[in-house]
Amino acid sequence: MDIEYAYQKERREFGRQCLFSDKNKVEFSEAANHEFFKEYILRDPVDIGTQYSHQMALSEINTESAEYENRGILHSEGGWPKDVNYLDPEQTVRYRRKIEKDENYVSQLTSMMRPMEHCIYQNNAVNIYENYFEGLDPAPLMEKSSSRTLNVYRDPSIYKQPVTHLSWSPDGGSKIAVSHCNMGFQETSGKAVCSYIWEIENPNAPLLRFIPHSSMICFEYNQKDPTTLVSGMYNGQVAAWDTRNEKSPVMISEREHSHRTSVNSTLWINSKSGTEFFSGSSDSQVMWWDTRKLSQPIDTLLMDPIKSDDQDLSRSYGVSCLEYETSIPTRFMCGTEQGMLFSCNRKGKSPQEKIVYRLPCHTGPIYSLTRNPAFVKNFLTVGDWIARIWSEDCRESSIIWTKHHSVMLTDGVWNPTRYSIFYVSRVDGVLDAWDLLQQQSDPILSIKVCDESLKCLRAHEGGYLVGAGSNKGATFLLEMSDNMTSIRNDKPLLTAMLERENRREKILEAKSREMKLKVRSLHRQEDNVEEKPKLFQCKSACDAAEQEFLQMLEKERKARAPEEYDQEYDPRKIAKQEEMENGQSEEELLE
Repeated sequence: MDIEYAYQKERREFGRQCLFSDKNKVEFSEAANHEFFKEYILRDPVDIGTQYSHQMALSEINTESAEYENRGILHSEGGWPKDVNYLDPEQTVRYRRKIEKDENYVSQLTSMMRPMEHCIYQNNAVNIYENYFEGLDPAPLMEKSSSRTLNVYRDPSIYKQPVTHLSWSPDGGSKIAVSHCNMGFQETSGKAVCSYIWEIENPNAPLLRFIPHSSMICFEYNQKDPTTLVSGMYNGQVAAWDTRNEKSPVMISEREHSHRTSVNSTLWINSKSGTEFFSGSSDSQVMWWDTRKLSQPIDTLLMDPIKSDDQDLSRSYGVSCLEYETSIPTRFMCGTEQGMLFSCNRKGKSPQEKIVYRLPCHTGPIYSLTRNPAFVKNFLTVGDWIARIWSEDCRESSIIWTKHHSVMLTDGVWNPTRYSIFYVSRVDGVLDAWDLLQQQSDPILSIKVCDESLKCLRAHEGGYLVGAGSNKGATFLLEMSDNMTSIRNDKPLLTAMLERENRREKILEAKSREMKLKVRSLHRQEDNVEEKPKLFQCKSACDAAEQEFLQMLEKERKARAPEEYDQEYDPRKIAKQEEMENGQSEEELLE
């Protein structure tokens, strides 16, 4: 049946008309090269297919069916030949004797015993049908650590000043206090820089603006009263602030009774009144204050590196940071600008009793000093290019330390909920997160927060938020992933690790003490010139080498012929006698 369909279109829709014509034109021509014929041979016969389309065929075939059968063999009696009835004991005994008389029987049997014995030992050692590790819980999968920037709180003033300190409010951390100050030389003279309190949910405008007469370096919340704050200023004064009166401080210390230089750190003390705090400054003084009376300090202590009751301000070290743990109300620690750590006890009666011990930690200033939230005996120090973890039981060296970074570190803080993680800020704007249980060679997470330098860090009490202040007045709020806030068995695993590291350091300390005692005993022997042997009395290195060589000859001679050894034998005397005899013989020859 013919099916037709007519297409109807206008002529213009077909496009331009094509006109074809025949031409005899040679585009390219190349003559045959008969030299190439020698490299080929003619193919005979030639089979060339001329059908371009695929060939398809259908064929039917009926194959013959095959039947299969599985049979098992019981090797209780081994494999016997067909002519031997294994049920007849006489035939089997006769066949065994025949095989045993064969010449290759012994060699074949020994060659078969070795692999068979190996398989027997394996079966006895390992039960391949046993289910191992049935009672253990499945190990959790390691999640990849991550973070994201929630908000950025920028300094609303025209001239951006660096962020020097951060403090979370005690009412669940809904607000954060940020202090701004330029610590450069002659950068803040005659200029007062504002400090702010920000709401976490509102990065557009600060909640409160504090305008001091001198820039605030540190700005700390009172953990018992969310409306009270205390600040340390660039000119050495300390001030108490109230969030209900942001224009001026409630109380401020008198200039003549304050610090001589800038106050680097202020911390509240766990007192009954809740109004006491202490401050540390670059003038080497630690002062205790009461916000109800800031006219003069309650007590003063100098960070004197020499253990003496007579403290001298000229030789004392400037305080760069303070540390105070509320669970140990009488103890506190000070980090100095010379890299030495002072562990102090406020209840001491004299300055010598107040400073318990001194510990050299870093080659430069200690920028951060924080105790572990769960293990208060262990604390973190950050300085120069490295972060170290110390223990109060091991005072000669740190128990754990990070690698030396290519850039300087500025601050460090522990994670309040996951005790094995701490954060470190760097000059190049990177925030490193270190996990002691996962790896100690490199950080588990490195975050490029900003292009400028990070100056300070503060972790939220919930553990999932971290505040970072930059050198250009911006405060970044970072949110960490869930695996960085809590993990199962974090505390017992960290306990075992810290105990192991403490034990290792104690063993190394004992060995170093033994080596020091040996060196001291050798120095004492060297000081006693009369009891020293002749080898040590020699002043010249050549004489000492000669004496040692002669003593070796004496020992060798005594070992080879002890019965002929003359105790009065002195190789040095014999050598001198030989020289004298040679000199006399030369004189006789000259005569």
